[in-house]
Amino acid sequence: MKRKVLLTLLSMLLIALFSWVWLERVALRAFPDIISAYTAKEYCSCRYVMQQPVGYCRGYVKQSVPTDDFFDAPEAKRVTVSGLGRSNSAQWVGERQGCRLEP
Repeated sequence: MKRKVLLTLLSMLLIALFSWVWLERVALRAFPDIISAYTAKEYCSCRYVMQQPVGYCRGYVKQSVPTDDFFDAPEAKRVTVSGLGRSNSAQWVGERQGCRLEP
């Protein structure tokens, strides 16, 4: 009797979990891009707009989800970050425009 109730509750929990994943599928699919895009854009802004030192900016953009690759090209004022299988770049456009994510 207890086992049957436990299996029923577990089945209901799994159905609820899969239903939630289905409803949030678009947001969950976009999540990996958000990590690398946020890191690239914020680091670029910290480094080239606010003109902070490298160490400060690396700490500023550090997240609980780690990034795999980080490349800063100071001569081009361009930052490329890879994480969770996605890669994004941000480049300094100008003094008034700041940094922009590249398509």
